[in-house]
Amino acid sequence: MNNKWNRLIYRLWSPVYDTFFNKGPFLRARKEVFKSLPFQKDDKILFVGVGTGADIELMPEQLLNIIAIDYSAEMLERAKEKFPSSPISFQQMDAQNLQYPDSSFDYVMASLILSVVPDSEKVFAEMIRVLRPGGQIVIFDKFSKKPSLLIKTIRPVIRILGTDIGLSFENTIKKQLTELEIVENQDVLFRGMYRKILIRKN
Repeated sequence: MNNKWNRLIYRLWSPVYDTFFNKGPFLRARKEVFKSLPFQKDDKILFVGVGTGADIELMPEQLLNIIAIDYSAEMLERAKEKFPSSPISFQQMDAQNLQYPDSSFDYVMASLILSVVPDSEKVFAEMIRVLRPGGQIVIFDKFSKKPSLLIKTIRPVIRILGTDIGLSFENTIKKQLTELEIVENQDVLFRGMYRKILIRKN
């Protein structure tokens, strides 16, 4: 995957994305991810790869200090349409190169983003960089614990559609392990293919 290809793929996905990924089991999984997160009113929150804004719809209404980024202009426009009079700041940006100073956010939200970017390790390192000490990264994504032969075989084909079904969470975070604590690692969808992971920065 590369950014030019991703831009094309998600231009095509944008009109139908919510139909597939914000209903039924995916919506239930998203709600499970957001359940009981200890947000505070003054928290500064960054959504990385906000897509159509499906996750923002699950946020408490009083949390207004939100910045939401996406590489796809079309996906970002869908998100903006859902919140026409909101103070949320929507910005087009590459998650591999976040344009914010170190330690800027209390929460970084990352739903279905690490498995679609060209370099998941680089994106994760950027998320850690902009997170304040004591802040949390909230991840909802698909990770492969031990790829089967079938997964290994079809992985290159699926990547053409804009996602990686063989991504290892452990490999993605290994370079930042000394900086973080894994607070929660929970299966939430399709027998553990999709997981909720909470990470605190030391």
